[in-house]
Amino acid sequence: MLQNVAAVLLDGAHPFELGVVCEVFGIDRSDEGLPRYDFAVVSAEGPELSTHVGGLTVSTPYGLDRLEEADLIAVPAGSDFVRREYPPELLDALRRATDRGTRVLSVCSGVFVLGAAGLLDGRRCAVHWHHAAELARQYPRARVAPDVLYVDEDPVITSAGTAAGIDACLHIVRKEQGTEVANRIARRMVVPPHRDGGQAQYIERPLPRSSCDTVGEVLAWMDQHLDEEVTVEQLAARAHMSPRTFARRFQQETGTTPYRWILRQRVLLAQRLLEATDETLDTIAWRAGFGTAAALRHQFTRSLGTTPHAYRRTFRGPEAVA
Repeated sequence: MLQNVAAVLLDGAHPFELGVVCEVFGIDRSDEGLPRYDFAVVSAEGPELSTHVGGLTVSTPYGLDRLEEADLIAVPAGSDFVRREYPPELLDALRRATDRGTRVLSVCSGVFVLGAAGLLDGRRCAVHWHHAAELARQYPRARVAPDVLYVDEDPVITSAGTAAGIDACLHIVRKEQGTEVANRIARRMVVPPHRDGGQAQYIERPLPRSSCDTVGEVLAWMDQHLDEEVTVEQLAARAHMSPRTFARRFQQETGTTPYRWILRQRVLLAQRLLEATDETLDTIAWRAGFGTAAALRHQFTRSLGTTPHAYRRTFRGPEAVA
């Protein structure tokens, strides 16, 4: 049973990510019939820690020995976590914790601490999409999932950017104390108890450009004609190549096929139209080259893990889809 929770901090801690853990596990709501957790903020680097917010410090009497009694250890994000070294005593404490079955949760860049402790080896893990490539480079044995909000590889739970920590914390509560408890805590926080989709809908993806000139003009033409159905043969003719040579050059210079490239650009265009216009799904589907709203919904959900309606509501508010 989840009763004892510790959030462990290092210098440069991010207050928001710490606040996420404190809000779910650190507030006594027993007068409302909700569980009360024995919660502590633990320092891995002395009794007073700096944060990345100017002038704000965190003072706590608890050291790493407090982790030995925890059922759940949370590691919030911090400045320079991507490149800094961590106290060996902290890494040892985290390894001992998982060995005895204690759950360990990372919020955003806190996952790099778990990587340094060897806790990501062979495990699927979540991280903010901005850090995904670096995490995979530093810890090649980790199976980085850059498009999800959190991953539960018990006893290691990893979450993506900031608010995804809320999703992961509520998931742990739901798993340990049931849906009703998780929903009631979420309601008190005025957040959804579970969010649809993953990080893909929040990632900014600029239109890719070729580093060579071979297919550059064709890419520019494709950008301007996303609403048209084209074949590889037609594109190859524009590039003055055979279809086979064009397909090979396209793959070499863009890293994908013409079909996948144009499909991705159509989804990007649909995203921009959903965010910036009041046009109907039928109109957006036509402008983005999907033809029908049903085709748009299918490809949008397959690519981003959420529906066009839900995406518009997320980025423009509920009145946009009323």
